[in-house]
Amino acid sequence: MLGADVSTLPRSQELGQKFYDVRGKRDNPYDILKTAGADYMRLRIWNDPTSGYSNKAAVLRQAREIKAKGLKLLVDFHYSDTWADPGKQFVPADWAGHDIDQLTKDVYDYTYDVCTSLKRQGTVPDSVQIGNEINGGMLWPTGQITDSDFGPLAKLLNAGYDATKACHRSTQVMVHTALAGNIDAAHWFYDGVKAAGAKWDITALSYYCMWHGTLANLATVIGDVKTRYGKPVVIAETAYPWTTENFDHLENIILSAAPCDGIPASPQGQAEQFTAVQDTARSAGAIGVFYWEPTWTAIEGNGWDTEDIEHSGNAWENMATFDDGGRINPYVRWRR
Repeated sequence: MLGADVSTLPRSQELGQKFYDVRGKRDNPYDILKTAGADYMRLRIWNDPTSGYSNKAAVLRQAREIKAKGLKLLVDFHYSDTWADPGKQFVPADWAGHDIDQLTKDVYDYTYDVCTSLKRQGTVPDSVQIGNEINGGMLWPTGQITDSDFGPLAKLLNAGYDATKACHRSTQVMVHTALAGNIDAAHWFYDGVKAAGAKWDITALSYYCMWHGTLANLATVIGDVKTRYGKPVVIAETAYPWTTENFDHLENIILSAAPCDGIPASPQGQAEQFTAVQDTARSAGAIGVFYWEPTWTAIEGNGWDTEDIEHSGNAWENMATFDDGGRINPYVRWRR
């Protein structure tokens, strides 16, 4: 899986962002990413975001574009109206107050509806994530892991799994955490959901060297969880800066001139780190790596906040693989 998360791309294009290949020729961003080696696109889906982006209708439209380019599709269910990550897993407003039994049904029905809607238009997802970076569970507080009780979370995961398989048996189901840097925490989580009866096909991990440690440690974690759970492993998110410059009013998240291993925040450095992650993952036995948001440039109006997309700004533009002018980093390659 040579992947790229392109969830913010439609908004960028609507705002007038243009994309250019390594020669500076304007081209379709999917074609540019394909030429750079990518073959799999990832889209997050929020239930009812205020912004109106990354909802079901938007994902259906973008899925058609992706499949028309001959690319594969990973759908990343957040089961929230906004960002879900290790620090927050907000229940969608429409599901507020629901108990575990009702939430289990909500997850099943919503997952099945999205999947079958994609299938009906000829864009069946090749894989899905049941939750996003669910280190502490999902749909908090009901699906939160409390006192190492994984039972409620396992019910929710299985609802998503069963709905996906009822829609399309061949779609691969991922369980995604941001635990690539901590083997003990990975054991605690995946041992816990396994013991509680959770089903999944692929173990998915986020890896950002700034937060998740060395490549040597990444290799250890990948090899360990692959063997321990008997399932393929994917790095569902990674990224590295190409500059320290900021192109909008919001300060960037990553500010260091050399965030990891002395590798500079430069176009060459970004490519070097991404190549190293891919090579490490492959050598350790992983089946894919996804880059997190290569097309999210700092065009005004494509902010991070679902409540105020127009004005909130982008703190990640120096991590994109396209520069502020929309040209692809010529050194970046998704490697087979």
